Amino acid sequence: MKDEFASLIETVKFSIQMELDGKNFYLAAGKQSENRLGKELFAWLATQEDHHRFRFEAIYKSITEKKGLPLEHITLNKTSGIGTIFREAIKTTGQTLKTQKGELAGVEKAIEMEIKSRDYYKKQAGGSGSDIVRQFLLAVSAEEQGHYLALIDYKEYMLDPVDWFTRTEHHLLDGA
Repeated sequence: MKDEFASLIETVKFSIQMELDGKNFYLAAGKQSENRLGKELFAWLATQEDHHRFRFEAIYKSITEKKGLPLEHITLNKTSGIGTIFREAIKTTGQTLKTQKGELAGVEKAIEMEIKSRDYYKKQAGGSGSDIVRQFLLAVSAEEQGHYLALIDYKEYMLDPVDWFTRTEHHLLDGA
């Protein structure tokens, strides 16, 4: 049991740092973005990193102060989804988008980060001896997957806004 606590403490400490690093990356990427959609997406992702970090800090406190696992179910703080941000920003952006190479590189880096985070949490969940912690880690992994999908959506929009609109808005181009 002692090894399990030590391992969990290391996982939680690593997770806290990973979420802080992610937040800092998203804040910097948002400042560099030259379009509203990018700024809002990166700001939203930064707040998501904070939500995860707060929950990991609560777990850390429970483990270190009480010398035991949290007994109650650990939930994530739900916030408004990225779909709303996309819809609102696209109303003003439309099918034209100012994209710079640096922003595309930032999105690709963010995609890599989300994949690594998702996979890390899923792996840690598989090794957890606590159902509560396992469920929480799987929930965080699922949210990271959602972040990944939002970034993929944004990347596709940046690369070809007209095609993106055609696919997502389901407009027919047959002329009938």
